[in-house]
Amino acid sequence: MTDHNPPARAETPEALTAQLIALLDVEEIDTDLYRGARQPGGVGRVFGGQVIAQALQAAQRSVHDKAAHSLHAYFMRPGDENFPIIYRVVRDFDGGSFATRRVIAMQRGKPILNMAASFQRAEDGLHHQDAMPEVPGPDALKSERDLRLEHIDDIPEKLRPFFLRARPIEMRPVSPRSLTRPTATDPVWHSWFRVVAPLPDDAAIHRAMLAYASDMALLGTAMLPHGKSWLTDRMQTASLDHAVWLHEPFRADDWLLYTTDSPWSGHARGFNRGRIFTRDGRLVASTAQEGLIRLRDKA
Repeated sequence: MTDHNPPARAETPEALTAQLIALLDVEEIDTDLYRGARQPGGVGRVFGGQVIAQALQAAQRSVHDKAAHSLHAYFMRPGDENFPIIYRVVRDFDGGSFATRRVIAMQRGKPILNMAASFQRAEDGLHHQDAMPEVPGPDALKSERDLRLEHIDDIPEKLRPFFLRARPIEMRPVSPRSLTRPTATDPVWHSWFRVVAPLPDDAAIHRAMLAYASDMALLGTAMLPHGKSWLTDRMQTASLDHAVWLHEPFRADDWLLYTTDSPWSGHARGFNRGRIFTRDGRLVASTAQEGLIRLRDKA
């Protein structure tokens, strides 16, 4: 079996977490210009959540008295793991209560993502929220990696290193699904997630971690009622856009429930919504994404 992820990756929870913090800690190379690191051992297309999180980190570096409360991003080209990503921040607006930033992510002179982000000075206001769904807690569930180990024979051999490698974000699905033998279900999905080791007490890092993880469960929701997954033969998938609204403070190293649904799909696109809750039921973030779900004709 070929190892698709050289060199050797960090394996302890602390090392995996430190590696992810370093990956998302963009390097300032000039005023409002940043360089995002490459995923160690990354091959092929860059994970969309990485680009979103690095773009958010670049935007956060330019705002010092307000916190990010929303971002809206469009993917234009797939990122290439062979090259770093350059982020250009444009300071569109700085007001008393709000600030807005645009971020252009580029590789080899071409934009791969455009993102707009909004920031707000802390203040109180009228409050209400959706109730958290009644689902089993994370302590009663198996991790996604353990579930994959139980069905290792169903995973194509060339994909096993990718599927089974240790990851800095642990996910525990409420209702496990098979990627190789999917069955049609309602377009609703619940999964707990957290960073596997403690993070620094820096709210900006926790927001970037949530933005990173928010791209992990959305797109597949639109394929659930059709009994398809991204491993289905002839299935082509890609994120087209991605939005995150950050409502309340949270810690990404505590368990968070990601509940997603897909109210529509058609024309080779699927629309997905997500809500993220803390264990005590606070709604801390909402997400939305439209993605390509194209079942290609046989060649």
